[in-house]
Amino acid sequence: MGEGSVGEALIRPDAAKPTPAARLRSWLAEQVAAQASRWRLWGPVAFGGGCAVYFALRFESAFWPLALAVGAAASAWGLAKARGASRRITWPLLMIACMAAGLATAKARTAFVAAPIAPALSAPTVVEAWVVDVDSPGQRGARVVIAPVWIRDLAPNQTPVRLRATVRGEPPRPGEAIRLFAILNPPPPPASPGAYDFGRNAFFQGLGGVAFALSETRQADPPRPPWRLRLEMAVNGARYALAERIVARLGERTGGIAAAMTTSHETWISQDDMDVMRDSGLAHILSVSGLHMAIVGGFVFFAVRLGVAAWAWLALRAPGKKIAAVAGLLAVGAYLVVSGAPPPAERAAITASIAFLAILLDRQAVTMHGLAVAAFIVLAIQPEAIVTPGFQMSFAATAALVALVEAWPPGPREISAPWPILAVQRFAGWITAAVAASLVAGMATGPFSMQHFNRTAMYGLLANLGTSPVADFVLMPALALGAALEPLGLGAPFLWVAGWGVDLMLAIGSWTASLPGAVRTIPSAPDFVLPIAFFGVIFICLWRGRLRWLGLPLAAAVLVWPRAPAPDLWIAEGGTNAAFSRQGEAVVLRPGVRTFAVDLWSRRRGLALTEREADGWSCDRFSCGPDDAAAGPVALWWGRRAPDVERLAALCRSAVVIGVRPVVTELPSACAGRLVLDGVDFARGGGGRTLARRPGLACGLDDGGARQTPLDPPNGPRGQ
Repeated sequence: MGEGSVGEALIRPDAAKPTPAARLRSWLAEQVAAQASRWRLWGPVAFGGGCAVYFALRFESAFWPLALAVGAAASAWGLAKARGASRRITWPLLMIACMAAGLATAKARTAFVAAPIAPALSAPTVVEAWVVDVDSPGQRGARVVIAPVWIRDLAPNQTPVRLRATVRGEPPRPGEAIRLFAILNPPPPPASPGAYDFGRNAFFQGLGGVAFALSETRQADPPRPPWRLRLEMAVNGARYALAERIVARLGERTGGIAAAMTTSHETWISQDDMDVMRDSGLAHILSVSGLHMAIVGGFVFFAVRLGVAAWAWLALRAPGKKIAAVAGLLAVGAYLVVSGAPPPAERAAITASIAFLAILLDRQAVTMHGLAVAAFIVLAIQPEAIVTPGFQMSFAATAALVALVEAWPPGPREISAPWPILAVQRFAGWITAAVAASLVAGMATGPFSMQHFNRTAMYGLLANLGTSPVADFVLMPALALGAALEPLGLGAPFLWVAGWGVDLMLAIGSWTASLPGAVRTIPSAPDFVLPIAFFGVIFICLWRGRLRWLGLPLAAAVLVWPRAPAPDLWIAEGGTNAAFSRQGEAVVLRPGVRTFAVDLWSRRRGLALTEREADGWSCDRFSCGPDDAAAGPVALWWGRRAPDVERLAALCRSAVVIGVRPVVTELPSACAGRLVLDGVDFARGGGGRTLARRPGLACGLDDGGARQTPLDPPNGPRGQ
């Protein structure tokens, strides 16, 4: 620049000011530079995305192409890194490698846990098995997890490793050998497209089917089980005995909830109490997960650290913080065993262990990097967790809380202030932090709660604020001490305190659940919307700077995305029940049959449940159909034997859609132009498959029975 240019710049200072575009580029560059230590946090996100892509595939890929893709992507990233390429090249390559690794890991996990699946037998069978554990009760009675030793009509290589059996009367205890006369079926498909898939979860938990006992259980004398099974039954037997002692101490209502929070056994919780906890937004307290692990591990950590500090000789010679971290690790491991190690507890234990290990390695315990490591470990062990509500809600809430801690401004340190002022300040600070934490965690988990459970507890923040001090500082510590000392007969005082906390929690939950408008039902958005919301939540948590708020519209996608009109008709798997929509209501054809399934479908579609009117319908032991088109569009035959030609013709004349449970070999002329679904269609359709037309029969779509198009006569194969 010459002298004239310098002089001109000094005379005209405005000429040296950057343009708005230049300022914007500079600001964006600063925002990107602030992420220097955050780019690696996206690795577990990409890994989880690969796991999710695997479970979204409509076909099963071989493992070797996925392994080859991982090798190629990792080699490309390593080569670019070795040649000193910039981050704009190496980072996308790393994300591709992580996503490919997630795909391959999910495939490897699927192949590793593959086990025999029970066939749908045409007649009841006899099962001899060992009782592994007592499961949560169902609508038809108590349920247990059993390890079959022998099943009549099944070869050993066809026998499932585990079954979930519904039994009559009191459930047998873990470790007992039983004989069942039962109906055996494979795990059921989802009750509604995109809903909770028990079959998928059962596959990864080793449950190869479900059994429904037709008579009382009897004792059996099978061969001695392997040592691993004996150990598992012994641990579960001790857990169940502890749950029984807690219930005996506190009573069935209070003790049932305390036992569920300790051992995961929900056997003694009534449906009314479960509804209260759910409608008040406190149901998460019943499931052993991150909250419980954090409270128990944190309580032990601070108690041991306080004890070391109080012993001057030990405090001068030993690192109290690390001793407390080891104690916290042991407490988390013990709680994991006592709880039965359900998947949410396993994930929470891994996260808590990472925090304590960070303390042992002189690192900060609560950081986003520690959470990323925990997420990567969990997904590497259980890649199927990426599609479960528990994992999604747990890690979204934890990430939001860690982001809140990072953004929370440090408070001023008081030098010398009167204790009343300090007490007021500390209490006000605790209230502010509690409200902020509950609000942030609730907003982070809101999209998943809406999509998976279709209900929002409008006063959940109020209920959690009321119960948080009790649960954090009284209930869970007292329950931990009581459960640890109860086998020695010394747990009564602590369990009494825990019972007081449970009663107070139930009182708060009952009050909030009874308030007007306590629960709002929200229909599910399309399946692809939840990943958008998940990405928005993660972007807000991981990005540093004001640009993080670009993720807010994405995080709200589940709330604001337009919903499709509710389907006209739902037919249960197997054709045993049906419901149709009418003026914003789901009219149930057979009240009391497959209640969970029809309730789930109606909630996901935003419909209120109502029973069919007695007038206008002709029903008998095996069938039900409308007398005219105004009464309803569907008729059902749920008998195990096919109806005769005259009865089937009458059903076809009464409705547009006919569901027949068994296989139909011939259709009468009255069924022309009708949508007839029989046993073959239900077997093929599953949850949302397009059914091909078979010669002589009209076929349609069984979405777990939901049709996504208006009712009209079928015209060839159709999909959603």
